[in-house]
Amino acid sequence: MSKSILVTGGTKGIGRAIIERFAAEGFDIFTCARNEADLASLKTFLEEKHSSIKVLAIQADLSKKADVTRFVNEVKTIGIPDVLVNNTGVFIPGTIHDESEGNFELMMETNLYSAYYLTRGFAQEMIARKSGHIFSMGSVAGLTAYPNGGSYAVSKWAMLGMTKCLREELKPHQIKVTSILAGATYTSSWEGVDLPIERFMKSEDVAESVWAAYNLSPQSVVEEIVIRPQLGDI
Repeated sequence: MSKSILVTGGTKGIGRAIIERFAAEGFDIFTCARNEADLASLKTFLEEKHSSIKVLAIQADLSKKADVTRFVNEVKTIGIPDVLVNNTGVFIPGTIHDESEGNFELMMETNLYSAYYLTRGFAQEMIARKSGHIFSMGSVAGLTAYPNGGSYAVSKWAMLGMTKCLREELKPHQIKVTSILAGATYTSSWEGVDLPIERFMKSEDVAESVWAAYNLSPQSVVEEIVIRPQLGDI
């Protein structure tokens, strides 16, 4: 029976790189994003390149709890993923004292609540199965305060805390939990910035670290991966 991975926000950047890495190893794919055209393009690409895998690509806005629930239920009609990557996120720079009204709610709902509800959606089945690996896409902004981090940094500090709690709760059930704390990676969030691409990490490098962490023996787990540009944070 083939293994499967669920990656939220899978059409671009780190999410897509993770999907492509696992698809190359024969994993069936569950993913979602807000843009239907991007999802259709990804599904076609994967099925043409890897004819043996199955791909479920669902339009959903995971900042909305109802969409998270709908996505979980659609995935469950097929199966329970072996790997879950909470990757959905949004970054709006600003400072807590003067960022736009609503930024806090949007980033908490997208970056944190989506991961909370999605994980809860599959946790009981993973516990019953006594296997699974959950990755949370955090950020170095959840380790250190940065200028213009604002509510984004708040959401990522909270994500790290939630993931630490999950690690303690799920380890007796043979479920692995890993935080990915990535620095500046060249994705759509950084488009238009006046910096050379070489200054950023590659999404593929983050994907490779996820693949490596997943492939450890059952006796070991990588709890946190901190990965930064070679020349330091931006």
